[in-house]
Amino acid sequence: MDECWDDEPALSYGGGAGVSNNGSGGSYFHGGGSAGSGYNRDRGDIGRGGDRGGPRRGGGGGSGPRGGGGPGSCYGKSTRKSFQVQSRNIPRIIGRQGCNIKRIRYESRADVDIDDNNPGNGQCTITIAGDADNVKRAEDAIMEILNGDGGRGGFGSGGGRGGPGGGGSRDYRPREFSFDSRPKPADQPPVVAREKSPEIIDWDALNRQCDAARKEQWGKCPQLVKSFYQELPEVANMSPDEVAAFRLASNNIVVDRTFKDEGKPSDPIPNPCQTFEQAFHAWPELLEEIRKAGFVKPSPIQAQAWPVLLKGEDMIGIAQTGTGKTLAFLLPAFIHIDGQPVPRGQRGGPNVLVMAPTRELALQIEKEVQKYQFKGIKAICLYGGGDRRQQINKVEQGVEIIICTPGRLNDLVSANVIDITSITYLVLDEADRMLDMGFEPQIRKLLLDIRPDRQTIMTSATWPPGVRRLAQSYMKNPVQVYVGTLDLAATHTVTQQIEVIDEEDKYVRVMGFVKNMGKNDKAIIFCGRKTRADDLSSEFVLSGINCQSIHGDRDQADREQALEDIKSGDVRVLIATDVASRGLDIEDITHVVNYDFPRNIEEYVHRVGRTGRAGRTGISLSFFTRGDWAMAAELIKILEEAEQDVPNEIRSMAERFAAKKERESREGGRG
Repeated sequence: MDECWDDEPALSYGGGAGVSNNGSGGSYFHGGGSAGSGYNRDRGDIGRGGDRGGPRRGGGGGSGPRGGGGPGSCYGKSTRKSFQVQSRNIPRIIGRQGCNIKRIRYESRADVDIDDNNPGNGQCTITIAGDADNVKRAEDAIMEILNGDGGRGGFGSGGGRGGPGGGGSRDYRPREFSFDSRPKPADQPPVVAREKSPEIIDWDALNRQCDAARKEQWGKCPQLVKSFYQELPEVANMSPDEVAAFRLASNNIVVDRTFKDEGKPSDPIPNPCQTFEQAFHAWPELLEEIRKAGFVKPSPIQAQAWPVLLKGEDMIGIAQTGTGKTLAFLLPAFIHIDGQPVPRGQRGGPNVLVMAPTRELALQIEKEVQKYQFKGIKAICLYGGGDRRQQINKVEQGVEIIICTPGRLNDLVSANVIDITSITYLVLDEADRMLDMGFEPQIRKLLLDIRPDRQTIMTSATWPPGVRRLAQSYMKNPVQVYVGTLDLAATHTVTQQIEVIDEEDKYVRVMGFVKNMGKNDKAIIFCGRKTRADDLSSEFVLSGINCQSIHGDRDQADREQALEDIKSGDVRVLIATDVASRGLDIEDITHVVNYDFPRNIEEYVHRVGRTGRAGRTGISLSFFTRGDWAMAAELIKILEEAEQDVPNEIRSMAERFAAKKERESREGGRG
């Protein structure tokens, strides 16, 4: 009987002639050509054997375009050998799923045909065809299998592709092709792989190239003017004692060069302005706008910041919220825009960029800009959650000031809607909060696209290492102006009350507090989670208490409406997460309730700072549970600094937590 591999092409890559698989007629031929080349010497064609021609067991050789020759043969020299083996040994020669016979055919480059059509005598005929070496290799391989030693090694080099046999396994595995396995002329020396020497990177050269490229890039920018200050003699002639006395009386203003070089004299810092006229006498239109707003005198941060910024200096302003930081950087921005020598229409984009951590703070800054009409300067607020198409349309119409959150600005810059290479006055408002919210990578990415000779202002309520690192990287010899103290402290206009309470008793306590509020009282209740804020809001409404809520999952329109309702007095209770703890200017908040104590003491200070603003007093009520005991020690510092009462339970918690940490440290820490 014919085996299943009879009709498969047994590739003869060497020089053997093609033969019929059963030795009698036009099966598919794969011989032809000289050894190792597959080239037919007599015809000059590439001999791959004959095409199928004639019936399986009749006729002569194939008649296809690559075939030819007599019956069952190809052009070129060939050897043909037949011998008989016992039928019971045929399965061993064939191997599992034909693995042995396929390996023999592949590695010997010979045609091997097994004819068992007449097994009555217990014998089968094996016919091998090809050149003499290939036939010999195939026969040896069959004998090794019959002698019990088959499959252990490969075959030696043969015509064309053969390589030295290795320690192969019994199973047939085709060798992977690689360029190194191709046949090479005998006179070609072996290719020796050379080890690549490690490339040494010249970082100094790369840095020089980078600096040169940046200089070339930014050298094409239009001329920039940053200094506009016209100091009056009465300010310039203030004695050091007068300056020190004024700063001390103005909530202890402290100024310094943050990153001054040791051993080098520091540049002088401008004296503070005591009146609006001393700062803006050269811009009467701006003075008129200030008068319309009803301000009497500059706040402490404004008195010192305005001379610094009008001189074109970089500045870090550190003060608690509600101290006038927004106006401190906003009015000099107007003068900066108006004073540039290049006409506005030829600047290629906006000049002022103000980044804020939350959309609420960004919208509040936009409202401040709209209060002061100066030389037709226009601003736009860009934030996630707003109408993106509408924001893009306003940008394309032309604006001088962009107020934004980092996420939406990155989005529009990446979409090539905004070109920030025209920015010359940069403000990072509430920088500590932006870093807390994880915006540092986005901020750093944006700063790479803003000209390096810009004027940069950072405002912050605290001075953590992250803000210091950012300032050191992107500011030039900045003046640090801080009001009060660099140590974290809550405003002294707020009475801070701490209640140690069980978690399950919070709701009853806050409900009693709200029901006892006076008719002119307004309160913000801070929750640690959005779901808690929603739940509490729902409970209040079901109890007949009119309230609003604000957190990150609410639509922007709902958030804006909630702020409008609390400002107008339509509701007197606002339930919020920490999204409302920074930058919101609601002057008449009388109470702050920390329903959930914040996760860090900085957030506690900012929550408490929502009341007691603009010269008013306020009250904060904070629920403190056993689970908050890790915050007890830091809370005690804040309370003592503000001369507030410290409950004995809080002191006890702080002592027990400190003892626990000391015990864990002594024992190696148990997490």
